Amino acid sequence: MLRKRNITASKEDYLERIYDISLVNEKVRSIDVAKALSVSRASVNKSLQGLKQDGYIEQEPYGTIYLTSKGFEVAKETRKRHNALRKFLTQVLGVSYAVADVDACEMEHAISEETAQKLYAYLETITESASE
Repeated sequence: MLRKRNITASKEDYLERIYDISLVNEKVRSIDVAKALSVSRASVNKSLQGLKQDGYIEQEPYGTIYLTSKGFEVAKETRKRHNALRKFLTQVLGVSYAVADVDACEMEHAISEETAQKLYAYLETITESASE
């Protein structure tokens, strides 16, 4: 049976971007998220409230944004799917990096867990065969 994720693509995008920013800068601010997603601060603040209510983030009043363990897991898995899809598109299909990155962002929200697992396994086999 296919498991449907109980989170919107938009929320996954926000969590993924917060995760990415946190890898570079310990203090993630709403302005950083707005710049990374090319959206207004008002949009970010509204989305952050929803993420906070759903238990994905914690945020000091007008301050630093932190992923909760729940948010971290979703963000990390979303980033993993994105990277795997981009790698497949560029290395297997020969799609340009720029196009593959945009397509991977769309596709990462749609694939099932089963498909993601098969993709990870496939990419491991081509990585192993390339190193032989």
